Amino acid sequence: MKNKLIILSADALVTEDLDLLSTLPGYNKYMNNASMVRNVRSIYPTVTFPCHVTMMTGTYPNKHGVTSNFPFVMNESPMPWNWYADIVKSKDIFTACKEKGLSTATVFWPVTCNHKDIDYMIPEFNKPMPVEMLEEAFAKVGCDEEMLAIIKKNSVFLEEFRHPYTDEFIIHCACDILRQKQPDVLLIHPGNIDAARHAHGAFHENVNQEIRSTDRFIQMLMDVQEELGLAENTNFVLTSDHGQMDIQRIINLNVLLKEYGFIDVDSKGMITDWRAYCHSNGLSALIYLKNPDDETIKNRVFQLLRWMKKEGVYGISEVFTTDETNEKYALDGDFSFVVESDGYTSFGAGVNVPLVQTFGDMDYRYGRASHGYLPEKGPQPVLVVKGPDFAENVVIEQAELVDEA
Repeated sequence: MKNKLIILSADALVTEDLDLLSTLPGYNKYMNNASMVRNVRSIYPTVTFPCHVTMMTGTYPNKHGVTSNFPFVMNESPMPWNWYADIVKSKDIFTACKEKGLSTATVFWPVTCNHKDIDYMIPEFNKPMPVEMLEEAFAKVGCDEEMLAIIKKNSVFLEEFRHPYTDEFIIHCACDILRQKQPDVLLIHPGNIDAARHAHGAFHENVNQEIRSTDRFIQMLMDVQEELGLAENTNFVLTSDHGQMDIQRIINLNVLLKEYGFIDVDSKGMITDWRAYCHSNGLSALIYLKNPDDETIKNRVFQLLRWMKKEGVYGISEVFTTDETNEKYALDGDFSFVVESDGYTSFGAGVNVPLVQTFGDMDYRYGRASHGYLPEKGPQPVLVVKGPDFAENVVIEQAELVDEA
């Protein structure tokens, strides 16, 4: 019998969370004597979609091409996300499995919409929508009739299409896929811990409650394998993508770029033209230039960013060129500069709102804790593995996210 692989990426689970998780019943039953990497060094930027594409390809953003959760667009609300698989430039685990004759399934794994090589797919597509439109929406992003039936059945868990309701939906869908299809490889991505950290801070009792929910998710998934007589043949991987740090303020650098003549808006505040734009990743941001070959504009923007850093009040601790980020962090793209947070400032995307903005609850960049910062900063993600293909009780203190694939 072939061994199975279940990968549960508990978004924003960090080393410190293992103290609680290791006391809980699901973890103790199914992950006892597990091996682990206690501190996984993530990538830059430490945001969900680039991290998960690195996890599924084994390449850095300068190779796979996903440098943000969001595409670079302006004047769109709500902001679209990088849902679709066709933006990924590197070969991934799903294609590798297909080539080896292994079946794959995903539930809310990022950047997989319309992926041609996933056999059973419910991709992450967290667009706000009424629950009654779920089937129609997911049919357009690659779900077949069997997956749509699973979606319809489990929509009962969606009081609203947001965390933590989405996560109950995700795990129940994953359990049904295991029962009905038993894929060789299943990748699942709940975001309940991440959402709790954004809403309440990096360490909070509400976060602990979502760690307890994650333990229940482990138990639910492995209980299905027990039912099917497959638990002994199942490799279970619990991992995560990044940590979070508490922040004290949000600064909208585009307000300054507008004031210094790099962004034009109309009477309604809509952007009509631009020379430079700040594309926020939370605690870092990509600075795009409309004409990167215009050395005059490029130098003016660079000098402005360096002045902001020197002043010490605009939330910037580092200003990198793309040559620097590519060399140091394997981060490259169509942007010209990257600005790094001072550690307690998140960068917003607003052009017309005040320079300093209060917290919000609809966008991860505006939460009480966030991420996007350099990978060496903050609490670190983890990798915990248990199953017939893993040695037991091996603890590695540090390894790289890019090596997980």
